Amino acid sequence: MKIQGKHYHTIWVDEQDSTIIQVIDQRKLPFVFETFALRTADDAYFAIKEMVVRGAPLIGVTAAYGMYLALLILSQNNWENDLKQVAEYLKSSRPTAVNLAFAVDEMLDFILENKENADLKEKVLAKAAELKQLEIDYGNSIGEHGLQLIEKIYEKKGDTVNILTHCNAGWLACIDWGTATAPVYKAHLKGIPVHVWVDETRPRNQGARLTSYELGEQGVPHTVIPDNAGGHLMQHDMVDLVIVGSDRTTVTGDVANKIGTYLKALAAHDNRVPFYVALPSSTFDWEMHDGVKEIPIEQRSADEVAEIEGWHNDLIQTVRLIPKNSPVANYGFDVTPARLVSGLISERGICKADKTSILNLYPEKINR
Repeated sequence: MKIQGKHYHTIWVDEQDSTIIQVIDQRKLPFVFETFALRTADDAYFAIKEMVVRGAPLIGVTAAYGMYLALLILSQNNWENDLKQVAEYLKSSRPTAVNLAFAVDEMLDFILENKENADLKEKVLAKAAELKQLEIDYGNSIGEHGLQLIEKIYEKKGDTVNILTHCNAGWLACIDWGTATAPVYKAHLKGIPVHVWVDETRPRNQGARLTSYELGEQGVPHTVIPDNAGGHLMQHDMVDLVIVGSDRTTVTGDVANKIGTYLKALAAHDNRVPFYVALPSSTFDWEMHDGVKEIPIEQRSADEVAEIEGWHNDLIQTVRLIPKNSPVANYGFDVTPARLVSGLISERGICKADKTSILNLYPEKINR
């Protein structure tokens, strides 16, 4: 996708030095466009933990490159155990997104299987690039499958299709295309009139800051709304379709996504608005069956609720919103039960949010 007319991915190998990985610093968007250099596994951990990068697919790929960076500097003595420790360290950076563990484990297995190769480091860099390309391909395919939903609504309605989304599940959360926004971009490129209602998505305002930014850069009509406006819009027939992303989805179809997603699903269900979740296969958790009971929910810093960032006098500045002594509970995610999900859009197609339908798309996972 593009920023100021130039195509970008959210993560790439530095053109001058293959021991440096560059990412877009999403803490600064939409006010300032800057890149952030990863030189060590510690840098990758920091980037994930502090949300320099965010979004389940991008988190996973960043951790994959973090494993590569770790390999570059590990000592020759006992390096395998050291690498395993790095893997656990990276996986601890954020607990909810399953892509993180998936990517780290893929890299660790690959490194140990190829440890005798003289060109191990080059192979590991290529493996990280392969995982990156996989996420790009996933986003592209998700877009094509989700496009069918928008096309059907447009054929029936004959007017602008209004889509509501929550948080940022766009290309900034992935590498390119995105998940929830991929069908929107496909529709826009095809000439179908679309309009996106963008939840601000407290506490970090990733919808207001990031989704609106990338939609604007692509020329997609959109409107930023307060988090609690979605139900009102649905009651007044102003939403044709809800598409959100996911950080972890159980094999039974329960969906963990940014806090507030559950409330949108309830409103959509009450108003008979289709509620779809777009996700790549790397976001499925094939071991978990009860999302509410089993998915770990990240609790983040109180500052993300107590304070807010904005642009003032050509600087990013922070102001306090709440009384100094008021405590804060900052849950990063909630779980939407499968019964509220109209369907799941993956790179293999669209299916119902139940175990049988999911495994029909992924039969190789049946015996896990």
